[in-house]
Amino acid sequence: MPPVKIVPRLPKGMRDFLPADMLKRDYVFGVVREVFHLYGFEPLQTPVLELKETLMGKYGEDAEKLIYHAQHPGGKEEVALRYDLTVPLARVVGQHENQLTMPFKRYQLSPVWRAERPQRGRYREFYQCDADIVGIAGMQADAEIISLIVAVMRRLGFPQFNVKINNRKLLTGMGQYSGVPDVQLGDLYRSVDKFDKIGAEGVQKELVERGIAADVVARMIELITARQPGLENLDFLEDIMGSIPAAAEGIRELRELAAYLNDADVPTRNYEFDFTMVRGLGYYTGPIFETIISEPNLGSVNGGGRYDDLIGLFRKDSLPTVGMAFGIERIIDVMEILNLYPPDIVGTVVEVLVTAFSPETRSQSTRLTAVLRSGGVRTELYMQEKNLGKQFDYANKKGIPLVAVLGPEEIVDGVVKLKRLTDGTEVVVKQADAAGKIRELLGS
Repeated sequence: MPPVKIVPRLPKGMRDFLPADMLKRDYVFGVVREVFHLYGFEPLQTPVLELKETLMGKYGEDAEKLIYHAQHPGGKEEVALRYDLTVPLARVVGQHENQLTMPFKRYQLSPVWRAERPQRGRYREFYQCDADIVGIAGMQADAEIISLIVAVMRRLGFPQFNVKINNRKLLTGMGQYSGVPDVQLGDLYRSVDKFDKIGAEGVQKELVERGIAADVVARMIELITARQPGLENLDFLEDIMGSIPAAAEGIRELRELAAYLNDADVPTRNYEFDFTMVRGLGYYTGPIFETIISEPNLGSVNGGGRYDDLIGLFRKDSLPTVGMAFGIERIIDVMEILNLYPPDIVGTVVEVLVTAFSPETRSQSTRLTAVLRSGGVRTELYMQEKNLGKQFDYANKKGIPLVAVLGPEEIVDGVVKLKRLTDGTEVVVKQADAAGKIRELLGS
């Protein structure tokens, strides 16, 4: 009985990346990694699976509904796929603190999983690019993270982006000033976090439905929608509720943060204070930030903030921590739309195809391939028995920029003919000089 054929398909929200896509992704990852190194962040890797107890109770009720549980038959430990890279970092610090030098500046580029509804720019499996600073309580660490975000976005070539900055302490102070009961501050955060999707009226309606008095909600909406240029936004709030401790501390931190951003020469056009920005995750304790690309609008492509209490769940005392994560999938999508990839990113890593003129010359073609590779040229040897026309078609289809032809005459003369496919340029060089000439042809 013949085997049953399987229809090739993927679960919803999962994707394959073919070579042309991977080259673009590798470019973005490379730029991000280069900037992380420029700022002194060290690489870290954590496992795909974490214990369920490690992940649950850290993100908030809405987020934790999206965690994938991954039990295997007979398994005694309850495990789950990581939802982000932040909680695993907290676990690492608690578990390996004796091996870490504080302050600990780490980055991680790894996939995470969330059972979200798949849509454009939102997937169930996607990569995050995180950078965090553990062990610094002052706002200079927060400014360092925001400076890092701006540097990455500018290095990738984005012309229009904005880092929106707020403070959880300030939001708490707003809620207290407006009369929101402390037990409902969590409801406040969850509703205001939807401001970009449902607007002021939608937030107002939802808060009232959650049982918060209409006059209290109205005062809160007036505060979070305040729009003043630069630090005047903070002046406005300080005049109104500077006597409330949480608000006063939040405003002080934001002023200190702004001063450090100025010292770091971060352009003011790339950040603003926005009190409607909440960040839905439950572990944030201070400044929070989110990066928006306005044209085209795909929502936020980066988010983060200060979370001073999270590591305390994994050790005796907590450690002050601030960090961020890039939504790298959205960044990759928008770069495609805006045509931000360098023109030299083609659909292959191969720089030259060495043809096989005939079975009798294949040995010489193989030797030339080895010589070119020794010279640092990314080289593919054509391995099928087809005519030169088919071999050139293969190079064209794959996007290989150069073809090396080694026929009987070239072999006798100790030379090789190189042809650049983009413009038809042909040169004949000694085989010993071929690697250098290829680099010259590629560079021009």
